[in-house]
Amino acid sequence: MSTNTLPQPTESLAGFLRERRARVQPEISAGRRRRTPGLRREEVAARAHVSVVWYTWLEQGRGGLPSVETLDRLARALELDAAGREMLFLLAGRQPQHMPLPSRPAVPESLQRVLDAMPASPAIVKTPTWDIVAWNAAAAAVLGDYGARPASERNLLRMLFQDAERRTALPDWEDTARWAVAVFRIDVARCGANSEAAALAADLQASTVDFGRIWNDSGVRHPGSGLKRLIHPDVGALTLQFTSFDVSEAEGLGMLVFTPAAAQDRRKVERLVHAPAAPR
Repeated sequence: MSTNTLPQPTESLAGFLRERRARVQPEISAGRRRRTPGLRREEVAARAHVSVVWYTWLEQGRGGLPSVETLDRLARALELDAAGREMLFLLAGRQPQHMPLPSRPAVPESLQRVLDAMPASPAIVKTPTWDIVAWNAAAAAVLGDYGARPASERNLLRMLFQDAERRTALPDWEDTARWAVAVFRIDVARCGANSEAAALAADLQASTVDFGRIWNDSGVRHPGSGLKRLIHPDVGALTLQFTSFDVSEAEGLGMLVFTPAAAQDRRKVERLVHAPAAPR
């Protein structure tokens, strides 16, 4: 499939503004009803202290790009959270600048030592295109033996959406998938519309119904932290607390650390790590 025949899952500033405007619930006087949800264009313009004509052009993809000050006012008018605000700035071509994608991301030896120093906490390092480039023994034992896969198949998003066995092992698959896509949206915007990340998003949208369905919901968020529940074939139910970190030594790389949520989860992780052969 040629690149120009792929669907266009990447955001435009105009589309993002329209979608976010529809999400904001205005204050309505008692007894009054509105035919359409969200704010009207003139209401956003008034909140952001811009002209209605200019804002209308902005939603139509016309006119010049907003200044940083105007973007700040638009973010407040649309009640955007931190992730939504960053997305707005990225789509408008403002700071932060697009992040270059290294063709062969190098994993510093010091970073691998950090991973190996966490014997009971599965940890992985991923690229902006969600390829796994480093992991520790606990990750191989609990999350999967990434070393047994070819490098081209170590992509977290492809495994999440295209691996039926992995999907079955995640009781909260829908929540996990929505978190992943919302975080990946910002990665695509950071890397630019013509990047490898955008091509991956387009390919997943074309080949996976669920990815396209969740992508079209337009959620965005920062990685943050949360809980991950999984069913392991050898030890049963596991609950892990995950936390994400940017890797300062290597631009574009991110680390995910999964800490056992309770003592019983830690015992299960230790049992898997010390098993004679790591489970598949």
